[in-house]
Amino acid sequence: MGIDEVNADRSADETGGPHAATGPGPSPDEPAAAAGGEQAGGDQGGGDQGGGALPWPCDVVVVGSVNADLVVRVDRRPGAGETVLGSDLATYPGGKGANQAVAAARLGARVSLLGRVGTDAHGRLLRESLERDRVGLGHLHETPAPTGVAMISVGPEGDNSIIVSPGANARLSEQDVADAGELLRSAPVVSLQLESPLPTVLAAARAARRVVFNLSPPAPVPDELLALCDPLVVNEHEAAMVLGRTSPPAVQARELLGLGPRSVVITLGADGAVVADASGVTAIPSQRVEVVDTTGAGDGFTGALAWRLARGDGLAAAAAFAVRVGAATVRRAGAQSSYPTLAEVEGS
Repeated sequence: MGIDEVNADRSADETGGPHAATGPGPSPDEPAAAAGGEQAGGDQGGGDQGGGALPWPCDVVVVGSVNADLVVRVDRRPGAGETVLGSDLATYPGGKGANQAVAAARLGARVSLLGRVGTDAHGRLLRESLERDRVGLGHLHETPAPTGVAMISVGPEGDNSIIVSPGANARLSEQDVADAGELLRSAPVVSLQLESPLPTVLAAARAARRVVFNLSPPAPVPDELLALCDPLVVNEHEAAMVLGRTSPPAVQARELLGLGPRSVVITLGADGAVVADASGVTAIPSQRVEVVDTTGAGDGFTGALAWRLARGDGLAAAAAFAVRVGAATVRRAGAQSSYPTLAEVEGS
């Protein structure tokens, strides 16, 4: 069973943008040269790449999950005790952490990923896929556990249902965060999700300069973590689960802001997004597109948002760009295989 390689032939300079490489060069975790041509020393070594060199400067560090997505398309989902026939099984690189890292890297960001994979075939193929997109992997560690897997059914309208088996992702530890401390502290933005253990996520948030936190899958989190979010990112359903009730998105945004985050983004699918901070609430519209598969849209949005915030965009401007990326993403099948380059977004 192989992992989707739709984007294997993308060259590094296709990503575009001010941070994109213009020719052969280091990925974000490769050592930066110190004065005199020697590598700078330190204790934040490149992990699997060896050595004690400081990491290459990053725009975004993503701390999160790396999964193999096992996808079947169905005409309808089975009820309890029922069997339905689906399409051939397709295997794609996924995981919320890896998805966000690839989405940002495709757009031109320098990205490093802190995570864990198993020593199995899925782990090897996922690492190869991330390397092709020039995601820094100095802190992507191997662990003696199965690589995480997401089992995804995609309905006829492109909507999806997902079951995740965390595998190696559940072994990502606070010590892993401490070992990557300098990398985390140096990045303008650290992107987090909840497919990793909560203590690890909180440790990463404490170390970060700015936290983009996608509270997905939704679960109770401490007030300290919410207070570090700038922004907290959720969809409408996740917002309703956090708040315990359904209400209009603008109301949800204000109520979520009242829980402590410095800013909030609620994604609305085809309706765009709503953002809120101390200056007020802003609706961000989206263009209408033909939907093929929504599997990677949320992570594509968040990866794009993190990159634009790292560049210095305001929240509304960053979200407007991320909405365009999300709209481009749903036009293609898969998660990482659906993520556009900057040129594709600007041409849409």
